[in-house]
Amino acid sequence: MKIKITSDSTCDLSKDLIESNDIGIFPLTVVLGEKSYKDGEIAPSDIFTYVKENNQLPKTAAGTSEEYADFFTRNIENYDALIHFNISSQASSSHSAACVAAKNFGGKVYVIDSRALSTGQGLLVLKACDMAQEGLTAQEICESVNALRIKVNTSFVPDALDYLHKGGRCSLAALIGARVLKLHPMICENEQGQLIAKKKYMGGMERCIKTYAADLKAAYPAYDKTRCFITHSSADKELVDLAKNLVAEYFDFDKVIETVAGSIVTSHCGRNTLGILFISL
Repeated sequence: MKIKITSDSTCDLSKDLIESNDIGIFPLTVVLGEKSYKDGEIAPSDIFTYVKENNQLPKTAAGTSEEYADFFTRNIENYDALIHFNISSQASSSHSAACVAAKNFGGKVYVIDSRALSTGQGLLVLKACDMAQEGLTAQEICESVNALRIKVNTSFVPDALDYLHKGGRCSLAALIGARVLKLHPMICENEQGQLIAKKKYMGGMERCIKTYAADLKAAYPAYDKTRCFITHSSADKELVDLAKNLVAEYFDFDKVIETVAGSIVTSHCGRNTLGILFISL
């Protein structure tokens, strides 16, 4: 059975990973003022400049069912089935639009709500690629991936809460408190795909990332060693290197992959946000 794996661009996988695994990418849209851009067409620096100059976040837009239908048509050609991964349905209407579009393909297009974003979603996409290469059927892959969703650690630590506040995900009181007390929440995705603040760290980002990595080690003694992502929104090199060293000290992954968040995710978290993402057992 020849299976095509596709995903919303919010999976934040690098060009090399996309090309080496032949993954089809459906780009969501970022709107800066009067101009619309597909995810990947603008740099994070453009987003930071826009927010600074306009004191508001860019708008982001999901795909329509018609756009998903066109995308599926292009990507299913020469394949027996297609499996598509959406950003969490709690964060976007993309999943519902993709489900509507899939009904036009006679059961050959499977749509999965990742209940994650960024490389939390990307981990599931790559797992599906692994399974397809192993010869599993589309139904078997979907069942396996759906069972894995609750085991994906999708978490990150933002440097500042300004973007979360502008996006309505953080109150003004929490924003002011975080600035005064130098608080950095550990933002996680729960089993339903909702973003929640699980813990709060105090101090500079280096201190917070050290505690964050140690907390992950304690919380996940058993984990899938295949791969781990260190994903960030244009974070300082020193912070990324620190995270890499901590992951090497605390864990034993076959691959530790650094990725930079795309424009959709960056639009909602701001610069210097960093996450360590992997699948637990």
